[in-house]
Amino acid sequence: MAIDLRSDTLTRPTDAMRKAMAEAEVGDDVYGEDPTVIELQQRVAAMFGKEDALFTPTGSMANLLAVSSLVQPGQEVLCEASAHIARAELGAHGALAGLTMRTWRDPRGQVDLAAIEAMFAPDMGPFFVRTAAVSVENTHNFAGGAVLPISDLEALRAYATSVGIGVHLDGARIWNAHVATGVPFASYGACADVVSVCLSKGLGAPVGSLVVGSTDAIAEARVRRKRMGGGMRQVGILAAAGLHALDHHVERLADDHANAGLLAEACGLDPSTVDTNIVVVPRDDAAAFVAGARDGGVLIAPVGPKAVRIVTHLGVSREDAEAAAAVLSRL
Repeated sequence: MAIDLRSDTLTRPTDAMRKAMAEAEVGDDVYGEDPTVIELQQRVAAMFGKEDALFTPTGSMANLLAVSSLVQPGQEVLCEASAHIARAELGAHGALAGLTMRTWRDPRGQVDLAAIEAMFAPDMGPFFVRTAAVSVENTHNFAGGAVLPISDLEALRAYATSVGIGVHLDGARIWNAHVATGVPFASYGACADVVSVCLSKGLGAPVGSLVVGSTDAIAEARVRRKRMGGGMRQVGILAAAGLHALDHHVERLADDHANAGLLAEACGLDPSTVDTNIVVVPRDDAAAFVAGARDGGVLIAPVGPKAVRIVTHLGVSREDAEAAAAVLSRL
């Protein structure tokens, strides 16, 4: 069987997670009556120091609901140029929420506060698009799982408050950032008005993300979720997987980070530059490199004509990582 390093979305539920799902108590979540969903939402909200949370089927929906709670149609959100909301959500924020984006560029996906300050557009009447929010991604997917320092996030929060705009934190892999740095989840939560988190990447749940924020923001997100067709019924079966993941799969992310360092070194990169579980390898021959790896029993993915991405996860053991490293080193 091939060693699959294309994405951490490829994980499958463990036997213990499947057991938790099978035994989950359920109800109708559209009526707000699924006890397992309620438990998950309350737990995640408390982790990030927020009032409420909403379970969604996908991370893209969670991001759309979160950003929409801050940015009205005809307004703009600022984000880094390779942010997931700008690059990998098929234009949903413009197509469905009617907002626009402007971007700054940083090779590590970092907060560039000087650029944000220069781009910020206050309400200047009927001629200019008004900036309503800034979105940041931690860890940053296309920047190779880079962690955003908490000091930079705190500085952004202070600036946003001073000019009266919101902050959205795309925390699809915030669990990895926490394990890599030790920064508490509540500290990350304090830097943003709304946070989106994903259960189906590093944590290994089969489905699910959450929007986390104020009571009012989540009430609005619940209505929007239903309008988008995201109202789910006896979904506690999936929420149970998320609860199991929070109990058993957070601290083990350190193993994924260590395996990513091993693979980075095999590809000739400095492992100290790999913050978490994603390795982006510059290759002028990206397609050929991917094909060669596949011939050697290792699946990786191109992220452009001159780069490939390697992602470690719950389904990749240390032995798998060592075997993959041998193949990639030869290539």
